[in-house]
Amino acid sequence: MKILLTGRTGQVGYELERSLQGLGDIVALDRAQLDLSDLDGVRETVRRVRPQLIVNPAAYTAVDRGEDEAELAFRINGEAPGVMAEEASRLGAAMIHYSTDYVFDGRKVGAYVEGDPTCPINVYGRSKLAGEQAIQASGIPHLIFRTSWVYGMRGRNFLLTVRRLAEERDELRIVADQYGAPTWCRTIAEATAHAVAFLGAGNRLLGMDQDLWREKSGLYHLAAQGQTTWHGFAQTIVAHWSINRKPVVTPITTGEYPLPARRPANSVLSCERFVNTFCGLPEWRNALRLCLE
Repeated sequence: MKILLTGRTGQVGYELERSLQGLGDIVALDRAQLDLSDLDGVRETVRRVRPQLIVNPAAYTAVDRGEDEAELAFRINGEAPGVMAEEASRLGAAMIHYSTDYVFDGRKVGAYVEGDPTCPINVYGRSKLAGEQAIQASGIPHLIFRTSWVYGMRGRNFLLTVRRLAEERDELRIVADQYGAPTWCRTIAEATAHAVAFLGAGNRLLGMDQDLWREKSGLYHLAAQGQTTWHGFAQTIVAHWSINRKPVVTPITTGEYPLPARRPANSVLSCERFVNTFCGLPEWRNALRLCLE
C-alpha cells in the first residue's frame, strides 16, 4: 500500500512518519514539497504519487492570525482537503484527515460526541469544518479524527511555551475557565497507526480492506482521556519538569487574557466511538509524563 503523508515536519506529521512505518510505502512530504495553499500543486502531487491512502495532518493552525487571513485558512484547511478527496475518488483511494475541537462553540455541558451540532466561533474552526464537509461530500472511504489541545516537543505549542516562560518568569498567569484534554501528538500518530493496521488486516495485497473501510468510514473524536484547564495543564507541566526554580502558576479568566480569536469554553471530546472501534487512548497526565521524560 502506498501512503501519501502531508506535513511531515509538523507535530503530528513527524510522529506519523514514524508510527506508520511497516504499514505501507510512505511518501512523506513537507511544506516545501507540498504547499496546501497551491491547489493545483496538491492535485498534481496526488496524481503523480497515486497513493492508496492519503494521510493529511498538514493544516493552517495559526488560530489568532487566521482572523485576518481567512482566505488562506479556508484554502488550506477547507479547499485543499476537498481537492485531495476528489483525487482520491478518481484513484479509488481512502483518506485520513485531522480536525479540531474548535468546530464546536463550547457551550455544551459535558463531553461532545460526534453527532453534536457544530457551531465554530472562530475562522480556524470554520475552516476546519469546511474541510470535514468537503471530504464527507466526496463519498470516499475516510476517517476524520477530531482532536484537541495538541502538544509535543517540536514546533509551537502550549507545552513548549510554558517551558520557555517558566525559565523567564516568576509567575505564569494562565486561563482557568476553558476545559479540554491536552493530547500528545505521538498519541494521535500511534492511534492512527492502530486504525490503519486494523483496517488493513483483511487484504494483504492492497494493504487495506475496502469493505471494512466503508463500514468504519466516518467521523471520530481522538484525544487523550480525562480533562483539565489550560491552568491545570500548565501546573502539571511545571510540576513534572525538573528545573531549579518553579514559577507560581496563577489562574485567570478568559476575559483577563483577550485574544483575537474566541475559544470555546468547553473543548472536551467523548472518544467512546474511537475506543470501541479501534483502540484505547491514554489519560492525558500519563501521556504528558511520558512526553516530558
